[in-house]
Amino acid sequence: MSLAFDDYGRPYIILRDQGQKKRMKGLEAYKSNILAAKAVANTLSSSLGPKGMDKMLVSPDGDVSVTNDGATIVEKMEIQHPTAKLLVELSQSQDAEIGDGTTGVVVLAGKLLEQALTLLDKGIHPLKISDGFDRACDVAIKHLETISEEIDIQANEHEALIQAACTALGSKVVSKRKRELGKIAVTAVLDVADLARRDVNLDLIKIQTKTGGSVEDTRLISGILIDKDMSHPQMPKEVKDAKICLLTCPFEPPKPKTKHNINISSADDYKKLYLQEQQYFVDMVKLVKNSGANIALCQWGFDDEANHLLLQNELPAVRWVSGTDVELIAMATGARIIPRFQEITPEKLGKAGCVKEVQFGTSNERMLVIENCQCTKAVTILIRGGSQMIVDEAKRSIHDAICVIRNLIKDNRIVYGGGSAELACAIQVLQYADEVSSVEQYAIRSFADALEGIPCCLADNCGLNPITSVAQAKALQLKENNPRIGIDCMELGTIDMKEQKIYETLSSKKQQIQLATQVVKMILKIDDVIAPDDY
Repeated sequence: MSLAFDDYGRPYIILRDQGQKKRMKGLEAYKSNILAAKAVANTLSSSLGPKGMDKMLVSPDGDVSVTNDGATIVEKMEIQHPTAKLLVELSQSQDAEIGDGTTGVVVLAGKLLEQALTLLDKGIHPLKISDGFDRACDVAIKHLETISEEIDIQANEHEALIQAACTALGSKVVSKRKRELGKIAVTAVLDVADLARRDVNLDLIKIQTKTGGSVEDTRLISGILIDKDMSHPQMPKEVKDAKICLLTCPFEPPKPKTKHNINISSADDYKKLYLQEQQYFVDMVKLVKNSGANIALCQWGFDDEANHLLLQNELPAVRWVSGTDVELIAMATGARIIPRFQEITPEKLGKAGCVKEVQFGTSNERMLVIENCQCTKAVTILIRGGSQMIVDEAKRSIHDAICVIRNLIKDNRIVYGGGSAELACAIQVLQYADEVSSVEQYAIRSFADALEGIPCCLADNCGLNPITSVAQAKALQLKENNPRIGIDCMELGTIDMKEQKIYETLSSKKQQIQLATQVVKMILKIDDVIAPDDY
């Protein structure tokens, strides 16, 4: 794009390839951006809540995913519109920071954009709408902190953490087993948590999937599980008091970096070459054995010759261990990753109580378990399921539950779910709007209407009448001054979310409202779009 002037000094803009581009300005640009972002939000709105529907996504390669995780849906939708892509980033930032609430944040942004469109049609300036939304967001955040409650995460065998995990798992495919999976997630997090510092290193929780069996067979393993077996079937299946040598160099003769040729003119020459190669292998195995190691884990492969020598020297070995597994084993066992055989020393070996090979089902599939690691208590959650789709969705669900538990350990304040927190904030924002005399009060009221859109969406997805349900909950909240009244999605006979034990972390709810408001403000500031003609 460049600026030019005509004969009379009037400026005009020249666009590169302007015949193939179109330009939208002003109200047309606002509406185009809002409608594009709304289309994404409307797609996700039916996936909100415990009875939200799943989406089937088929990739260009033909891979099928079935999920109701907001971040996964928008990531795999292959969205082209640049404004709609902002909602993809919104969901991903919620997932990266909090881990849960990815659907809710996009739905809330969609409701806010819906209200913004109505205000634009009334002739209110976009910046006034942005300012109003910003002020309303501050009021909502402050009110969330007022109505939040602190919970004792240690009481009653960590029951509060299990209930929070159950709330996160309640809307997933695995909801029938939410209690069992919630307990597994809580145990895993507490095993690696530093409660004194209120910190959890999620790198020490490995989630390993294996098709076969059912979701009920999912279990927690105190140690590291890697999807490998011993390199030779005759090697011992269990190594006690393991001294682990972690190698990132292959068990093979060195190769010159430059191009080379070896001329073999006789059988003696060939025999010399063979013996030289053999000697390389013998030296490598000897260096590992001399360090005191009784098991070698190698990131690369090794051929049958090396495998046979390792067996003869009674040195169990595992090949093709992935880079992430190598790093996790190094962290847990205190091992140093060794890039060259000449650098192997006893100080660089990792220590573990036991390394053993386990077999699953009737198939010949085996895995290695490293237990009682020296440095940290790393754990692995082994997820089983009837198909790859079920296993993948269970993995995403357990990741969400783990993130919720981590957030509660960091900050043990909660707000109640079922749309109760949004309704309480909407009531507070409406009261604040009456005190504002400027044009922003319209935007503040619209913000409250957008917050009410979340419980409406929940009720709609559960087959309830959204208008009746929300009106009833709102009236009761005002009458009893009780911010815990929400939507009875599971039809348990009570609309008090405290009795239903439905709650989520305060940090998650605050982040949802703040991120959604920020993205909507960003979209409302775009007033000029120059894009390809097929845009």
